[in-house]
Amino acid sequence: MSYCLAYMTAANVEEAKAIGRALVEDRLAACVNVIPGMVSVYRWQGGLEEAEEAVLIAKTRADLFDALAKRVAEIHSYDTPCAIRLDIAGGLPPFLRWIAEETA
Repeated sequence: MSYCLAYMTAANVEEAKAIGRALVEDRLAACVNVIPGMVSVYRWQGGLEEAEEAVLIAKTRADLFDALAKRVAEIHSYDTPCAIRLDIAGGLPPFLRWIAEETA
Protein backbone atom coordinates (compact mmCIF):
# COMPACT_ATOMS: atom_id res chain seq x y z
CA MET A 1 0.00 0.00 0.00
CA SER A 2 1.24 3.54 -0.76
CA TYR A 3 0.74 6.60 1.36
CA CYS A 4 0.90 10.33 0.79
CA LEU A 5 0.53 13.72 2.38
CA ALA A 6 -2.01 16.11 0.93
CA TYR A 7 -0.85 19.73 1.25
CA MET A 8 -3.67 22.27 1.17
CA THR A 9 -4.32 25.87 2.16
CA ALA A 10 -7.47 27.57 3.44
CA ALA A 11 -8.63 31.15 3.92
CA ASN A 12 -8.49 30.89 7.72
CA VAL A 13 -8.22 28.46 10.63
CA GLU A 14 -11.98 27.96 10.89
CA GLU A 15 -12.25 26.88 7.26
CA ALA A 16 -9.16 24.68 7.63
CA LYS A 17 -10.65 22.93 10.67
CA ALA A 18 -13.96 22.39 8.86
CA ILE A 19 -12.16 20.87 5.86
CA GLY A 20 -10.00 18.74 8.15
CA ARG A 21 -13.01 17.45 10.09
CA ALA A 22 -14.82 16.57 6.85
CA LEU A 23 -11.83 14.66 5.48
CA VAL A 24 -11.36 12.65 8.69
CA GLU A 25 -15.11 12.03 9.13
CA ASP A 26 -15.32 10.79 5.52
CA ARG A 27 -12.26 8.54 6.16
CA LEU A 28 -10.39 10.24 3.33
CA ALA A 29 -7.59 11.12 5.78
CA ALA A 30 -6.41 9.56 9.02
CA CYS A 31 -5.30 12.92 10.40
CA VAL A 32 -5.20 16.54 9.26
CA ASN A 33 -2.80 19.05 10.79
CA VAL A 34 -3.90 22.70 10.72
CA ILE A 35 -1.11 25.27 10.85
CA PRO A 36 -2.32 28.86 11.28
CA GLY A 37 -0.61 32.09 10.32
CA MET A 38 1.00 31.26 6.97
CA VAL A 39 1.41 34.20 4.59
CA SER A 40 1.09 33.54 0.88
CA VAL A 41 2.39 35.82 -1.86
CA TYR A 42 1.03 34.87 -5.27
CA ARG A 43 -0.25 36.02 -8.64
CA TRP A 44 -3.98 35.91 -9.17
CA GLN A 45 -5.96 37.27 -12.10
CA GLY A 46 -3.05 39.41 -13.28
CA GLY A 47 -2.18 40.99 -9.94
CA LEU A 48 0.20 40.37 -7.10
CA GLU A 49 -1.64 39.27 -3.96
CA GLU A 50 -0.68 38.67 -0.34
CA ALA A 51 -2.92 36.91 2.15
CA GLU A 52 -2.75 35.18 5.50
CA GLU A 53 -3.91 31.59 5.23
CA ALA A 54 -3.89 28.34 7.18
CA VAL A 55 -2.05 25.24 5.98
CA LEU A 56 -3.56 21.76 6.11
CA ILE A 57 -1.46 18.61 5.90
CA ALA A 58 -3.45 15.38 5.62
CA LYS A 59 -2.04 11.89 6.05
CA THR A 60 -3.78 9.45 3.75
CA ARG A 61 -3.46 6.57 1.31
CA ALA A 62 -2.27 7.45 -2.19
CA ASP A 63 -5.29 5.72 -3.74
CA LEU A 64 -7.60 8.11 -1.84
CA PHE A 65 -5.96 11.34 -2.98
CA ASP A 66 -8.24 11.97 -5.96
CA ALA A 67 -11.36 11.54 -3.81
CA LEU A 68 -9.82 13.74 -1.11
CA ALA A 69 -9.01 16.50 -3.62
CA LYS A 70 -12.54 16.29 -5.06
CA ARG A 71 -14.05 16.63 -1.57
CA VAL A 72 -11.82 19.63 -0.82
CA ALA A 73 -12.95 21.31 -4.06
CA GLU A 74 -16.60 20.73 -3.09
CA ILE A 75 -16.38 22.42 0.32
CA HIS A 76 -13.59 24.99 -0.12
CA SER A 77 -14.33 28.71 -0.38
CA TYR A 78 -11.70 29.27 -3.11
CA ASP A 79 -12.44 28.91 -6.82
CA THR A 80 -9.06 27.19 -7.24
CA PRO A 81 -8.03 25.58 -3.95
CA CYS A 82 -4.55 24.19 -3.43
CA ALA A 83 -4.55 20.41 -2.98
CA ILE A 84 -1.35 18.64 -3.95
CA ARG A 85 -0.06 15.14 -3.30
CA LEU A 86 3.34 14.43 -1.78
CA ASP A 87 4.15 10.73 -1.86
CA ILE A 88 5.60 9.16 1.28
CA ALA A 89 8.68 7.06 0.50
CA GLY A 90 8.83 5.43 3.93
CA GLY A 91 7.77 5.72 7.54
CA LEU A 92 7.34 3.91 10.81
CA PRO A 93 5.34 0.77 10.00
CA PRO A 94 2.94 1.15 12.98
CA PHE A 95 2.12 4.72 11.88
CA LEU A 96 1.55 3.68 8.28
CA ARG A 97 -0.69 0.83 9.48
CA TRP A 98 -2.65 3.37 11.52
CA ILE A 99 -3.22 5.48 8.39
CA ALA A 100 -4.47 2.35 6.58
CA GLU A 101 -6.80 1.42 9.44
CA GLU A 102 -8.28 4.90 9.84
CA THR A 103 -8.94 5.31 6.11
CA ALA A 104 -10.46 1.84 5.61
